[in-house]
Amino acid sequence: MESQRHIVVPPPDPILDAARACVLDVGLRRTTLADVARRAGVSRMTVYRQYGDLSAIVSALLSAELLGLMESARVEAATQPTARERLVEEGVLVVERLSQHPLWCKVLDLDPELLLPLVVDRFGSSQRAAVELVAAQVEEGQREGSVRSGDPQLLATCLLLTAQSFVFSARIIAAQHKSEHTGAELRRLLTGYLLPGNG
Repeated sequence: MESQRHIVVPPPDPILDAARACVLDVGLRRTTLADVARRAGVSRMTVYRQYGDLSAIVSALLSAELLGLMESARVEAATQPTARERLVEEGVLVVERLSQHPLWCKVLDLDPELLLPLVVDRFGSSQRAAVELVAAQVEEGQREGSVRSGDPQLLATCLLLTAQSFVFSARIIAAQHKSEHTGAELRRLLTGYLLPGNG
């Protein structure tokens, strides 16, 4: 049965489009509010009224990109027979695409240190949104019996951290093992973690 979960992807926004173009050009650190406003064709005050500051724009941009990838993966995985299989397939698709996403790769190339707090200290808004969506899928799988028992929020957090480690380490795996195709390994990890009886 197809999941009834829906991912709300923000509508197109010229300010976020401009921010994306700026980051792709010069990276996060060198992007300014004035650059975003100029590229969007609006005043700085318009940008400020809508988002407040550059960090809020970046947060909204990364969230929109991630939610878009998750929605695309949700649609593709909808034919999988169980909630567990849908969740695993979506996770693999998102990791594979995020690892090659132009915006993500630009941040890793130019400003990787800006991501460190999101790895060792706290979740950003896009990560928190992802945890909530995954937790809802975990609950669905628990109700149908395809996912093991346990706190859905904790399971979702651990799933996200596992998937996230594959994104951060994609270049290491490619260099060490001459392969960019780690989906099968991630699929085994996620499936094993979610199988009933492993709680």
